[in-house]
Amino acid sequence: MTVYHKITGEGFPIVMVHGWTLDHQAMMHAMEPNFKNRTGWKRIYIDLPGMGKSNAQPSIKNSDDMLEAVLELMNELIPDQPFIICGYSFGGYMARGIVEARHDRVRGLMLLAPMVIPDAGKRELPQQIVLKKDPDLLSNLSPLEAEAFASMGVVQGKREWERFRDDILLPSTQTNEEFANRIRENGYGFTFELSQKIAYPTLIITGRQDHVVGYQDAWRLIENYPRATFAVLDMGGHNVQIEQEDVFNSLVHNWLDKLELDRLDQL
Repeated sequence: MTVYHKITGEGFPIVMVHGWTLDHQAMMHAMEPNFKNRTGWKRIYIDLPGMGKSNAQPSIKNSDDMLEAVLELMNELIPDQPFIICGYSFGGYMARGIVEARHDRVRGLMLLAPMVIPDAGKRELPQQIVLKKDPDLLSNLSPLEAEAFASMGVVQGKREWERFRDDILLPSTQTNEEFANRIRENGYGFTFELSQKIAYPTLIITGRQDHVVGYQDAWRLIENYPRATFAVLDMGGHNVQIEQEDVFNSLVHNWLDKLELDRLDQL
């Protein structure tokens, strides 16, 4: 099985898992600025099967199978090595699955707007709201672009649109929809419980106005992570890393600083 991945830098492995129907660029564009003045980190960005440059595999029928494919890739790239795991949206759900399967090797965790409850009807969600709008911008987009951006954007400015287009909208057009729909129908949620605790630096970032996965369900995870920072960012929807870029970067830097201190203590 071939799972496309891109490796940047050398050092301690940090695995990045993107959201549903996206590709590695969503995490790469969000995270790479935070490594500009850091060394000693090997960033592994992956495309989940059926998304980005990774082919859909007939053997993958549900999220359990998807997780197994990611674990197989990790076995090839970083066999028996400790690592950090980061996940965005559905990737956050995958990240917790990785923690469950490889908890003895996990040395840190980041969950960005994580999907906690696979069944959308059972999530606690705020009402959809737009807090900053640019009517001229929307009027200059195609109907499809305007509809997609308006349905997700809490902050709808030019910069936010360009990031949304590049990180969210365009990658989503590469997804094998038949494959993705099959997983949604056959087993979007894991067949096992996610209950593993880790006592390493953890960062959970959510958007106060995230009407896709919300923030309240993620808060219920906090006791699993005694070293966790939990942030709920105002003027932030499901793409909070785009809409609150500066605060996001500040939180990530703080988390990376803690991880680096932990690694020094272990030497």
